[in-house]
Amino acid sequence: MATKELLVTATGRRKVSIARVRMKPGTGEFVVNDRTLDEYFGRETSKMILKQPLEVVEQLGKVDISINVCGGGLSGQAGAIRHGISRCLLKLNPDSRPALKKAGFLTRDARSVER
Repeated sequence: MATKELLVTATGRRKVSIARVRMKPGTGEFVVNDRTLDEYFGRETSKMILKQPLEVVEQLGKVDISINVCGGGLSGQAGAIRHGISRCLLKLNPDSRPALKKAGFLTRDARSVER
């Protein structure tokens, strides 16, 4: 009989980018569109943006995250992934809501290009 593994999913959005995030307990591995975090995001700033919610709730290195992201540029994608990770963390531990809310990670950034 297979054991039921805890898997949490959430969607994050920023500008035109949409990120589908899957999170499970693990060793801190990031996979973005079937590539490692370093392969997908070259800039250190983008990597830092992704890890912010994990640092706030002290889960960095304790969960494995698999991300499928599409649309927009790398900056918008990083914001969408951060939003999705924050929502996953909230589902995983509802007690972390005040810390995530105070940091502003649960609020969707509604700013977009005006045409």
